[in-house]
Amino acid sequence: MARSPLDPAVARAAWRRAEPIHAMIYFAPEARRRYGALGLDGLTGYFASRSAAFGPVPAEPVIATFFNFKPALVRTALPAAWERADPASVLRARLDAADAALRRAFSAVEDAAVTVAEAAGLARRAAEAACEHLPGRSLFAAHAALPWPDEPHLVLWHAQTLLREFRGDGHVNALLVAGVNGLDSLVLHAATGDVPVRFLRRSRGWTGDEWAEAVDGLRSRGLLAAADGDTDALALTDAGRELRQSVEDRTDALAEPAYRVLGEDGCARLAEAARPLSRAVVDAGLLDLKATPTTG
Repeated sequence: MARSPLDPAVARAAWRRAEPIHAMIYFAPEARRRYGALGLDGLTGYFASRSAAFGPVPAEPVIATFFNFKPALVRTALPAAWERADPASVLRARLDAADAALRRAFSAVEDAAVTVAEAAGLARRAAEAACEHLPGRSLFAAHAALPWPDEPHLVLWHAQTLLREFRGDGHVNALLVAGVNGLDSLVLHAATGDVPVRFLRRSRGWTGDEWAEAVDGLRSRGLLAAADGDTDALALTDAGRELRQSVEDRTDALAEPAYRVLGEDGCARLAEAARPLSRAVVDAGLLDLKATPTTG
């Protein structure tokens, strides 16, 4: 019998609480060291490690699926990265980095083995349910084809990686339906005040002129309030807030099928079990935005 839909807000809370367990792989020094040993530094390591599930692809699939990076920035890394390291080696380095980083972080958690095992079991159920919804989710599907690791902390990391890419692919779909391209999505995000303009612009490779052109375009659509030529002083209009909310609502709805198998109680348990683990990731310094030029 088909399960009833879940309140998307419940699913979002479970994903958000566990997200640091995946996201740390973009910042952890363990990852930088292992990519560096393969000859992949900085952005090259990021693009290669996150796209390695595709195989030795050129820049175009990454431009399409990563969405908000300037295409020229991606092309500085791919396909040149595959001349230094093959995708299988990069995937091994990524998993090894996750292993080392999470062992370090979780060592500070009381009864970590029990908590990790519970969170891993719940997250894996959700991730495996997500695998029943592959169409239109290319980046998720590539990662879904990878083998599951054995250790509980790596099962948890891999499950959360799948859930992150599942939600991310849905978010890209929602943005495209709303008529928002990659650069526009960054400008609208910056206008919320949640992330500094300069971080979003520079980490994704966009110039000041390109950013200013996008700002002007969004203002002409009535999505940003007018300002006196300062492209770093952004504010959403009512229409802009409505558009962003509609995109977030659609993203939540597209992500919900993964968590439906857990039900409300299971989502609550996942969020509760993930709380001390995500806190340990933060306390261990694995989410230091200054440690890397880009995020996931």
